[in-house]
Amino acid sequence: MSNATINGAALMPAPYADGLDVYSRGNGTPGTDTYQSAPNAAFVPADQDFGGALEIFKSETVTRLRFMGQTPLEPGCYLRITARVKAVSGTLPLVRIAGYPAQGNGSVVPDVLQNAPPIQLTSYGEVVEISAIVGAGARDGVDMVWGTDAVYGHFGIDLSGPNGGIVRVDDLVIEDVTAAFRGEVLATVDVVDYGAIGDGTTDNTAAFEAANIAAEGRTILVPDGVFRLNGDVTIDTDIRFVGHVTMPTAAVLLLRCNFDLPNYIDAFEDEELAFLKAFQALLNNSDHETLDLKGRKVNVTAPLDMQAAVPDRTSYATRRVVRGGQLEAANSAAWDTEEVTSQATYSPGDARTLSNVTNVANVPVGALVEGTGVGREVYVRAKNVALQEVTLSAPLFDAAGTQNFTFRKFQYLIDFSGFTQLGKFVMADMEFQCNDRCSGIMLAQTGSTFHVRDSFISRPADRGITSIGTGCQGMFIDRCQFLSAEDALPVANRRTIGFNTNANDVKVRDNRATRFRHFGLLAGANNLILGNHFFQGDAIAGGIRSAGLILCAQHTSSIVSGNYVDNCFIEWTNEQDPAPEFNTEFSFSALSITDNVFLSGDVAPWFSYLVVKPHGVGHFLSGVLITGNRFRSINGTIDRVDRVDTTFADLDIARCKNVVMTGNSYHGVTAQVETPAHIEFTQNTESNAWQIDASDYLPFGGQALKVDSITPMGGIRNANNVRQYDMPYVDVARGADRRSIQVVWPSDVRGSVMAVVRMDAR
Repeated sequence: MSNATINGAALMPAPYADGLDVYSRGNGTPGTDTYQSAPNAAFVPADQDFGGALEIFKSETVTRLRFMGQTPLEPGCYLRITARVKAVSGTLPLVRIAGYPAQGNGSVVPDVLQNAPPIQLTSYGEVVEISAIVGAGARDGVDMVWGTDAVYGHFGIDLSGPNGGIVRVDDLVIEDVTAAFRGEVLATVDVVDYGAIGDGTTDNTAAFEAANIAAEGRTILVPDGVFRLNGDVTIDTDIRFVGHVTMPTAAVLLLRCNFDLPNYIDAFEDEELAFLKAFQALLNNSDHETLDLKGRKVNVTAPLDMQAAVPDRTSYATRRVVRGGQLEAANSAAWDTEEVTSQATYSPGDARTLSNVTNVANVPVGALVEGTGVGREVYVRAKNVALQEVTLSAPLFDAAGTQNFTFRKFQYLIDFSGFTQLGKFVMADMEFQCNDRCSGIMLAQTGSTFHVRDSFISRPADRGITSIGTGCQGMFIDRCQFLSAEDALPVANRRTIGFNTNANDVKVRDNRATRFRHFGLLAGANNLILGNHFFQGDAIAGGIRSAGLILCAQHTSSIVSGNYVDNCFIEWTNEQDPAPEFNTEFSFSALSITDNVFLSGDVAPWFSYLVVKPHGVGHFLSGVLITGNRFRSINGTIDRVDRVDTTFADLDIARCKNVVMTGNSYHGVTAQVETPAHIEFTQNTESNAWQIDASDYLPFGGQALKVDSITPMGGIRNANNVRQYDMPYVDVARGADRRSIQVVWPSDVRGSVMAVVRMDAR
């Protein structure tokens, strides 16, 4: 590159013939002595080799000649200073190109080399040409590296060695040789030209910023070397890395035109570090909402602490997207689960706190909590070492008192738990390849609308997506594949869980999950679980099955629709209720299970697709809709599709209200239940009290609490075979189990009726 302000004659010093008053005997700065009328010098107008020449008698240890004009210097430009000299008589000195590097205010630039290597004159009359190149960058061939602080220079020569010799000097020549350093790419701005030094220690922040300013749309080149950047650097144009950079954790590198992972990998030459620095830049600029991995795979050797990568932020709530690549867990001891056992005290009155926790400092935040009376998927949300307290993600259902708890901290490929809040964050078109070494994603402590879509969570060792707080509020999981590492294991031996949630309004849609212990546990309310296929069978004939979905909110107010529930079941519990017995809450209510496909094969006959598991007494069903589902068992018949797990307590079935289970189909199921149940009953002998047993028709062990109608099916006849037209009345909740009704007629009759019986009192 050649700049017009320093191009051509503007660079050339004045010839000696124009006068010696512009040539200094010192460093060339204003006020120094000149060669005009100097006793040791004279202009020679007709030298046979030079034409006009300056003849100098060397009388000082270093005799200097400097042009006093301000020869401009700009980053990216390189100047060659050339002088032709010859010894005339006397002792033979050494001669070298030299210069004065001036800052904008005229003061000298400190700590830079002001002269080129000297050359010894060896004979009289021999013309010797000496030259040196000066510029900002430490390039091969540059003799005087002055950096970007030098604005101009005073150039000339030095005579050193013994005094007493006479030399003649031809007119000085200064020319722009920048093109020699640009090679084939003239539209490139090299950071070295702006003072960058790739020695791994020099701070090149200012040099990179200067190159960025000068680029003006041209490509910036980072040549071979290791360039330290101690501060934030923003590059506004294309940049190409041959060498790489290092930075402190807190410093941000923003590549505005090359904002994708491959360019950050080029910049840092370390895939993990590059991903974290690119994520840091994503959260520290408003120019980009997406970090595109461009299909790259990042080999991850330890959990990626996403908040630690952005030390200036503990919360973030602006939409950001990471997409289009693979994170793969490498073989590393960093994935080992941390396990701590500590004694602690739990009080249901302070439902999310463990107090008097021994060894609390070693209890990891994000650890799974295990102990007597602890429900599934309860995590350490925070801890207070001074108070010896642990904050839990959810209450415990039966842990009052003091006991030993086990805390197990799984390791995650992506760990957001250091953020107190993270909202509107999207991970799309990703694969989290856990390789049975680690888990997938740990969410932030709080936040809303975290979104994972069109992604694979492959072979997690323990968990796919974990929420340790309310960072799952309004979360979306769309069109993802959860691929288990436990396909070959019997159901009873599996331990992995696809995801869990604690907060409300979660949408889980169109996903596929293979053979986990559980596909998902949802502890919040108002969830939509739509269009998923999750299957959990094994090859063991008559084998057990585990829950595919676990709903842990009594008043769940959720919709489960259009799913393929394959060799697993839906379990509804209140295992995260600190007072699990019914009090004044809504109890097991507001759940719709509609239009799903339920399929099982080679299961025990007591297997059921819908299981309610109360952890305290007094609960009942309220506002439950189960319609349009297809229940099918193959390779064996099951007794019924519904069941109450009474491990801890039974339902108070007499209190059920607004329960509808109709329009379902049954294949390979003995008891084909519904409510209202349409029971066709025939009384073959005359009686005035017909006992109709509804126990095989009503779901969840329901009692015959209401009768919508009794409709005769043909004539009702007495012993004389005469039709009777009297109306009967009905007694409900008959029998020891209250699962029968009695149709009472005015007299003894026989015939058939259709009874519509309900298990709820509405």
